[in-house]
Amino acid sequence: MPRASQRRSPAAQRHADTVRFILFEARPAGLAFNQLVRSSELSAHQARSGLACLRDTIAEHGWPPLIWTRADGYKFCSDPTELQAYEVAVIREKLTEIRRFITGVVAPHAAFQPKGRWIRHLNTQLNSVESTLDVIADYIDA
Repeated sequence: MPRASQRRSPAAQRHADTVRFILFEARPAGLAFNQLVRSSELSAHQARSGLACLRDTIAEHGWPPLIWTRADGYKFCSDPTELQAYEVAVIREKLTEIRRFITGVVAPHAAFQPKGRWIRHLNTQLNSVESTLDVIADYIDA
């Protein structure tokens, strides 16, 4: 079965084109999600679908990345400093998600089944991921 990014529907591709066009019109400023929905005349679901498809299209074509910031909303970015700040913010978010998963699900499972092969393996792998993300999240460009 092909990956989700390889199963894009024609509708999602049309929505991605619409979102891309709207964001290019707004350049260099970005658009908040509600502004993007209003400007594109897409539904919220269609705009999300278009954003997801657009990210895949950007990766395929090597275009500047699409980022989201609280201050500017969605926008295309090629500034290395801004891109690094966005990447670190996303890594910190994923690190929090992984830590909550470990403490809320994996640790209680390990307490119920301390000798289980699966849970030992899962715990080892997730601790490795957590450690790696922690190193990246604390990275400061010197």
